[in-house]
Amino acid sequence: MGDYSKALEFYEKSHKILEKALPSNHPNLASSYSNIGQVYKNMGDYSKALEFYEKALKIREKALPPNHPDLALSYNNIGLVYSSMGNYSKALEFYEKAHQIYEKALPPNHPELATSYNNIGGVYYDMGDYSKALEFYEKALKIFEKALPANHPNLATSYNNVGMAYSGKGDYSKALSFLEKTLAIRQKSLPPNHPNIIKVTNSIDNVKKKM
Repeated sequence: MGDYSKALEFYEKSHKILEKALPSNHPNLASSYSNIGQVYKNMGDYSKALEFYEKALKIREKALPPNHPDLALSYNNIGLVYSSMGNYSKALEFYEKAHQIYEKALPPNHPELATSYNNIGGVYYDMGDYSKALEFYEKALKIFEKALPANHPNLATSYNNVGMAYSGKGDYSKALSFLEKTLAIRQKSLPPNHPNIIKVTNSIDNVKKKM
């Protein structure tokens, strides 16, 4: 907690300096609001996080062209907070706004696009719509398989997402094959008692019990 209050103190001091030095719609002010929002999000104070992320967004919408990546970042941040608050329709709305920008601004196999598909898939997963979740998780996986090395942690996470969506749908043999791919990657890069290995091992055990 001490670290967060120190970070807040630092960001708020620097924000005061920027407010005096810059016009009220300067993009650097938006970044500053965003940093403060990030600290509140990490503290779990979602309403405060939202307040600062929305201030950042307001500036970016005025100051930047409509397909600017920083605008997508703002939409993503707000989507993430709504998702953490369990407000899934709002989360989807903002994740989809971010995604539309990424689709226009990035090449089709860019990892950022895959992360965006994962975000949308994650909301559908949390809503219990496993078919929709799978659709987006598979789009993400297709990009990661092309863009990343075979043992990359993001690929492991992507296999895990697909596996969990299959498990949610009750397709346990498919779930098992993807979860085992996750485990294989993580075992190469992480110590055996790492939480991510324990987590996927538990998921595999649960799926096997249901088969």
